[in-house]
Amino acid sequence: MDRISFYLDEHVAKAVAKGLRQRGVEVFTCSEMNTLGLSDAEQLTLATKESWVIVTRDNDFLLLHAQNVPHSGIVFVTRPLGIGEFINGLLLIYEVLEKKDMKGHVEFL
Repeated sequence: MDRISFYLDEHVAKAVAKGLRQRGVEVFTCSEMNTLGLSDAEQLTLATKESWVIVTRDNDFLLLHAQNVPHSGIVFVTRPLGIGEFINGLLLIYEVLEKKDMKGHVEFL
């Protein structure tokens, strides 16, 4: 199985990354990658280049998707989530979907 790697947008709590890593999931964050100043389009381009699924609640990523901008997948957070709920939702996506399933796809959390 070709596992998903997540790229967490700047608003996602560090505890989510920590919790996913503790469960064996490969995770990257904007702050760790020093990409906080990049535009949303640049963030999506980076994630696509690295085959990462971006996790965000920023509507601009949905607009980029609607404009058919290629991407490796978007997990769009539709409402505030507790840390445990956030981790469990991403774990479900990680367990059920592969990289090929997420390519050009938006999954809502």
